[in-house]
Amino acid sequence: MRSERVYFKTFGCRTNQFDTQVMMSRLRKFELSSDELEADVVVVNSCTVTNGADASVRQYINAVQRKNPKARVILAGCGAHSKGEELFRDGKVFGVMGHSEKEKIDALLQRDERFYEIGDLEHIDETVVEEYVGKSRAFIKIQEGCDFRCSYCIIPHVRGNARSHAPEKVAEQVERLAANGFGEFILTGTNVGSYGRDRGGTLAGLLKRLSGIRGVRRLRIGSLEPIQIDAEFRELLDEPWMARHLHIALQHTSERMLERMNRRNRYVEDRELFEELAQRGYALGTDFIVGHPGEGEAEWREAMERIEALPLTHIHAFTYSPRQGTPSAQMGAAIRGDIAKARHRELTEKIKEKNLRFRQAHKRNLQVLVENGKEGIYQGFDQYYNRVLIESGEDLRHSWVLLEEAEVSKEGNRARYPQ
Repeated sequence: MRSERVYFKTFGCRTNQFDTQVMMSRLRKFELSSDELEADVVVVNSCTVTNGADASVRQYINAVQRKNPKARVILAGCGAHSKGEELFRDGKVFGVMGHSEKEKIDALLQRDERFYEIGDLEHIDETVVEEYVGKSRAFIKIQEGCDFRCSYCIIPHVRGNARSHAPEKVAEQVERLAANGFGEFILTGTNVGSYGRDRGGTLAGLLKRLSGIRGVRRLRIGSLEPIQIDAEFRELLDEPWMARHLHIALQHTSERMLERMNRRNRYVEDRELFEELAQRGYALGTDFIVGHPGEGEAEWREAMERIEALPLTHIHAFTYSPRQGTPSAQMGAAIRGDIAKARHRELTEKIKEKNLRFRQAHKRNLQVLVENGKEGIYQGFDQYYNRVLIESGEDLRHSWVLLEEAEVSKEGNRARYPQ
């Protein structure tokens, strides 16, 4: 008798991608499936950061029930905490499992009766992932939760307070993956920059430890807060194993909006930090929320003038979405949809222009980890987190390539290899 097949669908952030790998590695009585239509069980690792994220998860669940009605659908991830009870009550899912239950997935999936196991928000994973299915880069979760209480954000309510993984456990994770051929590692978590505070350590200290592991060629870091880039972290900026890209969450650049969002950063200090990092050769990305309550035309114009002045190269722009139970949801109506959409477009187009100028100035000596490709066209990311398309007669998949120079256009970077 064959084992039941399990298909994993992952929504949202890099932390969720890691959590999916944890669940995959814990399966013993089941086989992994690459086709949701042939799976006996579909595990949905959900995101709930916006209303759109919730809607995408619900639409996916409905589609699975329509196309593969025999499959048992299991809801995991952040949406289990915010929407799990409702979906379970309505019979949309067979089971619900919270973050703390994912290491028990093998036992949970063997249950014959529906289950609702939400667990707690204090758990720290003990699983060491030794392989990443279909990946060239490895995501390493180093912490869970967040102690910040930004007025718009529901994530602390579904991930809990900040808590760090043991440094020796993180190092073991990297050692095993490096031994299996991975060379680039992305450190991820809910609030990566808070790493170590609960253990008497620091993110910079962890980076130094990981850089010394045999096989580690490049370390990338998930989203940081401006106040988390301290003197110890700055000492690492010139190290050859540091990716030349940092993602620093600003969320806005208008002082009034930053106050309404209960943010800890302020524009004057943010600009000084960004200019320093840019002078040291870094590409710089940020998160930005468009259309939050109170974002009038004056606040928007101020924000855009300041965006123009910042040396930004990448953007993760959100249109504000009210989350039940957050202070922002009590601040009145969000900005009208068509206005928010126009502002979102204006912002992203501005950053595209900045990214093009950056790529034109940084088109030589690109260190690319090729992720995938076929028929002579391959792609990967350089040290500045810009995608590069590479034409080659060689099979470059999962290899490191040094490009002397790339061709730069609005659409992206291209190159031939060998050059």
